[in-house]
Amino acid sequence: MPAPERIPAGRVMPGEETVAAGGAGPADRVADRRTGESRDGGTDGGPQGGANGGIAGRAAAGRPERLSADALARGELTVRGQVREASNAVLYCTITYEGATGTCVYKPVAGERPLWDFPDGTLAQREVAAYELSRATGWDLIPTTVLRDGPYGQGMVQEWIEAAPEGAELLALVEEDEPGPGWKPVGFAEVGEGRTALLVHADDERLRRLAVLDAVINNGDRKGGHLLPAADGRLYAIDHGVTFNADDKLRTLLWGWAGEPLTEEARTVLERLATALAEGAPLATRLAALITGAELAALRARVAGLLRTGVHPRPGGDWPPIPWPPV
Repeated sequence: MPAPERIPAGRVMPGEETVAAGGAGPADRVADRRTGESRDGGTDGGPQGGANGGIAGRAAAGRPERLSADALARGELTVRGQVREASNAVLYCTITYEGATGTCVYKPVAGERPLWDFPDGTLAQREVAAYELSRATGWDLIPTTVLRDGPYGQGMVQEWIEAAPEGAELLALVEEDEPGPGWKPVGFAEVGEGRTALLVHADDERLRRLAVLDAVINNGDRKGGHLLPAADGRLYAIDHGVTFNADDKLRTLLWGWAGEPLTEEARTVLERLATALAEGAPLATRLAALITGAELAALRARVAGLLRTGVHPRPGGDWPPIPWPPV
């Protein structure tokens, strides 16, 4: 079959414009234009997960040193630029803690674009809730994320993961009717001039885990640009603001396993999540501060449903199942 046309994965790199922390600048203007208001102050929510101290944090199992929840929550945050082409205000920042400096993303609540189907809570809180779920699975698919105050008010702060410049391709468009070995079909897409191509994703264990996580958090926007394959071989996923809706909103490029049995590993993880989401459990208590009661109940129901059916979910009929464009 012809070589697949690569769909690039990775973040949009920050612009060159620099904003000093606490000063008026592009972030203020973005916030005003998209929400009609600016936000001052806020409270430091502290780390949402277990604190481990220092910029470096965990470095177990051969993984590189990374920003800890403590560093993200308590470090000095300085805005250096704005990430281009984002639908909400996304600021590229440095963070200094205990004499060391790292990089992160800061999404202030004041820069969020209101969404009709997510009227309760904020997108920033949903990003933190998604990190909490990812952390509870043990798969560590979402970079460390906290809710805290910053130069433009309260927002989500997440460690910056640099995507590897070269690595295994995860998504592709091919001109054949069937995927080749090692690929899973998603569906046909119009590519211009009356042509269609088959959208495929890699038959990759990391993506399969992410497909399960997305089904649990009800991710309404899993695009290729949200996938960050790192140089150490790990896969990270970003942009989880449109998650946890009480209605079925699952929209993803990772439908290749739809209807197939869940792996034994996935079933074990879901059983552990069911216990961790019981009323009064620590995870459930943290999530209750980030999403609504109805959304928490729907989350429990999705986990129970996956365990009951034992298969990856299929697309529903009431919501477009695939985001487009795919990046």
